[in-house]
Amino acid sequence: MLPIKDDQPRYSTPFVNWFLIGLNLLIYFYQWQMGPRAELRFEMTYGEVPARLAAFLGGSSQYSVQDVVLPFFTSMFLHGNWAHVLGNMWFLFIFGDNVEDYLGHFQYLVFYLLAGLLAMATQVAIYLHSNVPTVGASGAIAGVLGAYFLLYPRARVLTWVFVFVIYLPAWIVLGEWFVLQFFAGAASLSTAHAGRDMGGVAFWAHVGGFLAGMVMIKIFPERAQRHPYAYR
Repeated sequence: MLPIKDDQPRYSTPFVNWFLIGLNLLIYFYQWQMGPRAELRFEMTYGEVPARLAAFLGGSSQYSVQDVVLPFFTSMFLHGNWAHVLGNMWFLFIFGDNVEDYLGHFQYLVFYLLAGLLAMATQVAIYLHSNVPTVGASGAIAGVLGAYFLLYPRARVLTWVFVFVIYLPAWIVLGEWFVLQFFAGAASLSTAHAGRDMGGVAFWAHVGGFLAGMVMIKIFPERAQRHPYAYR
C-alpha cells in the first residue's frame, strides 16, 4: 500500500517538517554529487556502524566517544539512494505535518530526533557487531507514524492498493506498515550470522521508532490552543 494523501486537518504551518524534508534532500544531493567512492567514505564516517560501538564498549581505544556518538545523530540525515530519500520524505510529508501541529514546532523537532535515536539504538542493539553503516531518516519517521497512528487512527488516507486508489483509515494503513516491518525484521534475523547484519533495510529501526513514537506521544503534551476557533 502506498499512501497518497490524508484528510486530517491541521491548524498551523508545518515549518519544522518542511525544514526536515528540505535538509534531508539537500544532504542527499551533496552525497550524490560526491561520486560512489567518496559517498561510501562519507557514509562510513557519518553513518552508524554498530561494530564501532561494540569495540568501544569492549574497551578498544580505536574509536573515540565522538566516533560512536555523533553518527547516531548524523546517520538519520543520510540516505542510500534517491528512491530511499524520496520515499522517506514522502511519508514525512503526508504524516509529519499533523504530528507537528499537535506538538508544536520545537516539541516536534525534539520528538523527531528522539525517535530517530531510539530507532537507531534498537537496530544497533540487534546487530551490534555489524560493519555495515546504517543510514536513513526512516527510524525517526517511523516514530512520527507511531504518533499519528495513536492520534488520528480514523483519519482517511488516500491509498494506492495494487490497481485501486481508495480511502482507508489511518490505523489500517499504518498498522499494516508496522506489521510488515516487524515480520520482515523477524525474517531478517534468520539470515544474520552471530548478530552480523549483511546490509539491506533496517527493519528493526522501523519497529523501534514506531513503538518509541507511540510511547512518546503519550508523554509529550499537546500544544496549547491548537484549535484556533475552539475558544470563541
